[in-house]
Amino acid sequence: MSALRRKFGDDYQVVTTSSSGSGLQPQGPGQGPQQQQLVPKKKRQRFVDKNGRCNVQHGNLGSETSRYLSDLFTTLVDLKWRWNLFIFILTYTVAWLFMASMWWVIAYTRGDLNKAHVGNYTPCVANVYNFPSAFLFFIETEATIGYGYRYITDKCPEGIILFLFQSILGSIVDAFLIGCMFIKMSQPKKRAETLMFSEHAVISMRDGKLTLMFRVGNLRNSHMVSAQIRCKLLKSRQTPEGEFLPLDQLELDVGFSTGADQLFLVSPLTICHVIDAKSPFYDLSQRSMQTEQFEIVVILEGIVETTGRFIVGLIPTFGAQTGT
Repeated sequence: MSALRRKFGDDYQVVTTSSSGSGLQPQGPGQGPQQQQLVPKKKRQRFVDKNGRCNVQHGNLGSETSRYLSDLFTTLVDLKWRWNLFIFILTYTVAWLFMASMWWVIAYTRGDLNKAHVGNYTPCVANVYNFPSAFLFFIETEATIGYGYRYITDKCPEGIILFLFQSILGSIVDAFLIGCMFIKMSQPKKRAETLMFSEHAVISMRDGKLTLMFRVGNLRNSHMVSAQIRCKLLKSRQTPEGEFLPLDQLELDVGFSTGADQLFLVSPLTICHVIDAKSPFYDLSQRSMQTEQFEIVVILEGIVETTGRFIVGLIPTFGAQTGT
């Protein structure tokens, strides 16, 4: 009799081939001593997803949300791309319309709109007759296009002051928004997509010791300089004083004392955690490990050789409750 596993959505069902029957038959209670009972595996939400995203939502912040505005640059970098592009376009549009309006106001208060076609009259800005022409003048000066058809004359001191203010404001807006977009595009988050890892972690004997093992590899030819790996065990526990810690973090030794956590990632490597008296898994049996609720988060740090940028990647987690 051979046991097979069939997947239906998120549930797993153990089926068997019987010599007296035809096809695959699901097993259930009371179907013979050699048949196993159907036990579906329950899915639960992870603290850290397989793609490295933390499932944490901050609530009850109240007035603390203003702290995000105090670090506006980092807040913009952390936003999603669609919001970054929206803020980028909106900021430039508002700034352009505002500065064009200022040039139109100067021309309107000086009467240049009505006297622009008078032969002996010197306007503040030549060939500015209405708001569209004032807008075109601002774009030509801000983008340093300089067609030469519209220009500031020396008879307009307020125009010279506004032009200086326009140059300073344009430099600030460019530095802030373009710098934000550059930092967001150069973030090494996508570099973690080419770091491969084993789908499951296993526990078996290695060198005569019970060892938790998983593998990690680099798909790119470019190396990761000073690559270091760390493992965190996340599980809830209760202290002797009665305090409940919902997400207690314990460090798993993956070679810190021997330097094995420093990786030369040119080929797939097997990361090992020896289950000894210092390990959090030392007092757990095979049955208890299948029922315990915990997650193992693997953190890989290193410097990308081609860009020289330091990355911190959360490798997908392993959890006992989900069987992965």
